[in-house]
Amino acid sequence: MGKPMASSVASRLPPDGSEKAAAQDVFGGPTAARLKRRKRRQVFLRKFFAYVLLIGGALTMVGPFLWMVSTSLKEPGQVFSFQKEWWKEWLPTSFVWRNYVQAWKVVPFARFYLNSIFVAICVTFGQVATSAMAAYAFARLRFPGRDKLFFGYLATMMVPGAVTMIPVFILLRYLGWIDTYYALILPAIFTAYGTFMLRQFFLTLPSDLEDAAKIDGCSYFGIFWRIILPLSKPALATLTTFTFMGTWMNFMWPLIVLNTHHKFTLPVGLAYFQSLHHTDWTLLMAASVMMILPILAVFVFNQRFFVEGIKLTGIKG
Repeated sequence: MGKPMASSVASRLPPDGSEKAAAQDVFGGPTAARLKRRKRRQVFLRKFFAYVLLIGGALTMVGPFLWMVSTSLKEPGQVFSFQKEWWKEWLPTSFVWRNYVQAWKVVPFARFYLNSIFVAICVTFGQVATSAMAAYAFARLRFPGRDKLFFGYLATMMVPGAVTMIPVFILLRYLGWIDTYYALILPAIFTAYGTFMLRQFFLTLPSDLEDAAKIDGCSYFGIFWRIILPLSKPALATLTTFTFMGTWMNFMWPLIVLNTHHKFTLPVGLAYFQSLHHTDWTLLMAASVMMILPILAVFVFNQRFFVEGIKLTGIKG
């Protein structure tokens, strides 16, 4: 009786001769199917908790935006009228679309809009242009002290903006640029951050194309314009998105250097809806919704390049 049992067990041994695995399989141990089911269960639990965390974070981010849109469509008395069933107060009882018309008419909103568009476009174009040229010089050109000069330029990122605010204001006052668009545009078109980001991307581009262009007699500017820039669309779109969003939402610097109301940008103009003792929340939220529309448009337009640029920038290979 012992030989048939031994032969049956031996016939069920795995090809590698692992007697321990065979014993587990014969005497009720964890089989391969059980291990696969356990692994699938663990992967499912990890993905489940990851999705729960991401959904919670998304609701945290989207919640204020939804409240802003909802408030912009309410009557003034419904903004903070929370009851026991508070979740019902997120939706207005009646959609008051005239809040957007009133927000446009109460203040010179069109003028603020044009000012913001003009300043944001000028700063974005200037910052991308200067950053791209500086990054090309630091990444592709060879000259004495290049790396030291780059690290010194990069060290300016460690200086807080609040420290340089007063010296820059005094300099602009001596130049006679206070209460002008020059004060909003010119100091903002130079940035060490954009130079650093584009330099890191330019370093990832193959040098063979540049060498071939030099053999064909192409100048440095021709290489920069015809080869480097067309291959750097993801990084340029990323910097464009960051610069436009930062300039569009900038509040402190325009508040300091501007005195004339018709030169105000949108973030400063929104202060008209607030006073010492009263805030018109419905009109303020309606104006805020209209204010963020260009940012959403720019982000949606550059989204494909933006995501690709985030993945590629800073990777040298």
